[in-house]
Amino acid sequence: MDKKKIFWAIASVFIAALSIWAVISQSRNFSFATLKSFISGADKGWLLASFVCTFGFIWFEGFALVRIARHFGYKTNALDGTVYGGADVYFSAITPSASGGQPASAYFMMKDGIPGYATTVALLINLVMYTLALLTVGIVSIIFKYPMLKNFSVLSRFFIGIGIVVLIFLALVFYMLLRKGKILYGICDAVIGLMEKIHVIRHGDKLRKKLKNTMAEYQECSNSITGKTGFLAEIFFWNLMQRMSQLLVSFMIFMSMGEGVKKAVDVSVIQCFVAMGSNCVPIPGAMGVADYIMIDGFKQLVGDNAANMELLCRGVTFYGSVLTSAFIILIGYILRRVRKK
Repeated sequence: MDKKKIFWAIASVFIAALSIWAVISQSRNFSFATLKSFISGADKGWLLASFVCTFGFIWFEGFALVRIARHFGYKTNALDGTVYGGADVYFSAITPSASGGQPASAYFMMKDGIPGYATTVALLINLVMYTLALLTVGIVSIIFKYPMLKNFSVLSRFFIGIGIVVLIFLALVFYMLLRKGKILYGICDAVIGLMEKIHVIRHGDKLRKKLKNTMAEYQECSNSITGKTGFLAEIFFWNLMQRMSQLLVSFMIFMSMGEGVKKAVDVSVIQCFVAMGSNCVPIPGAMGVADYIMIDGFKQLVGDNAANMELLCRGVTFYGSVLTSAFIILIGYILRRVRKK
């Protein structure tokens, strides 16, 4: 792990602690004793289901990448895919703007014998479908639960609005990079030129020649999905399942607390608004902003118990998935070292 990743890992812990403190300080009725009683009194079956959904958030992303890789003719399996998903979730959580997630997935995919150009295309397809899945669920939530969105604070609605704009922009950018290889080539060429100017590399021409060959393979791989409506629909479905898995975590937790189906559905909608609004800031895991939007929404459902419920739901949906992903990455790394030997 390089110094930058170590820095962001430490910064993430600090931001997480600050976010938790901010949530606790907002509620006069919060106490760790109350939070403990919430957990001890919860229905263990529903609570277990929330952890299953947390794992589903990781698994479905990885399986989507597996299906794309198989479409390109590369053999990989669901267990490998779990590592791909875990790497993305973990490093997205500890790096600004989730910038470390895709390179981490790419690392494991290439270690499994999938070439760089195919890995890049696979990740871009998945990013487009992941973004479209979130926008789809978000639009449905806005249409059917607009009064709930209206009851958020002005600042929360601002974050959610900016997040939607960012999501639409990212979907377009990812699509252009996927379909227009010249754009990606131009970006890589500019990076090579900059590295030449600052004397990091000497033989830029050799790199450009290699880049042209790689981009030809990249474009061929990208073109192979043209007209494959059924295949793209499948990848969208797996990404939709990934998104629904995350939203259902809070649903299961509310059910475990005996809050009833109506509030459980409403909290899933709030979780969706949080997911969209969290894209508005380049902070690891959107910590702080996500907590603010979530607790703002929870006040509509549980009033004075908002802080307790927010910490519990956020703890499972975010921190739980990060810890699970870290464990998956560790096991995946060890298994690959053993396999190599």
